[in-house]
Amino acid sequence: MNTASVNPYESPNYSIASAASVDERATFITKTYLHLAGAVSLLIIIEAALQISPIAEPLTKLMAGSQYGWLAVLGLFMAVSWVAESWASSSTSRNMQYAGLGLYTVAEAFLLMPLIYIARQMAPNAIPAAALATFALFGLMTAIVLLTRRDFSFMKTGLMFGGFAAMGLIVVAIVTGFNLGPIFSVAMIVFACCYILYDTSNILHKYRTDQYVAASLSLFASVALLFWYILQLFMSRD
Repeated sequence: MNTASVNPYESPNYSIASAASVDERATFITKTYLHLAGAVSLLIIIEAALQISPIAEPLTKLMAGSQYGWLAVLGLFMAVSWVAESWASSSTSRNMQYAGLGLYTVAEAFLLMPLIYIARQMAPNAIPAAALATFALFGLMTAIVLLTRRDFSFMKTGLMFGGFAAMGLIVVAIVTGFNLGPIFSVAMIVFACCYILYDTSNILHKYRTDQYVAASLSLFASVALLFWYILQLFMSRD
């Protein structure tokens, strides 16, 4: 889940991207998406190493083999995510920001590992298809914001309550063994797309031009969420 909860925007000395010069804004946006590409590339490398390692099968069974094991994994991931996002939003240390982005990427790789391991056994073609669909939807949402320059900050409250509702349903489903099914996956894909609109809007209207690491982490979390549910949807078809 996208667990962004810190407010990285408050600072007595800030230059919001929308108020910066054209060159400063372009540099900030370029750095943000380069860091996003770097995080995605690192995720792919770590995930590939995990999948071919001898720990892939036993770790998948440990993480996803029982309902309470998976609840523990989700709880740990949320805690690590909060720490990583706090570090990435640090206004005093660039090294701390990179540590936060790196920590979140590693945590996301381990969270994705059981799903991708199962997909490799059940529906291997779903993995590249889900990656392509994720890239296409991310590009579309990004284009909407960058071309219209619309401020989607009004979505914050709805996304917050939607996230709590989704997490509640996921916890209930895990505890009871109920399968939420493809309709829930479609709803979460829409939710992730809305988060990408919101995060991309924040890049233009909320983040300072020195906060490209925090901005890239926020986008990365939304992209990972989108990929997760697209892959689940494609797997359900097989």
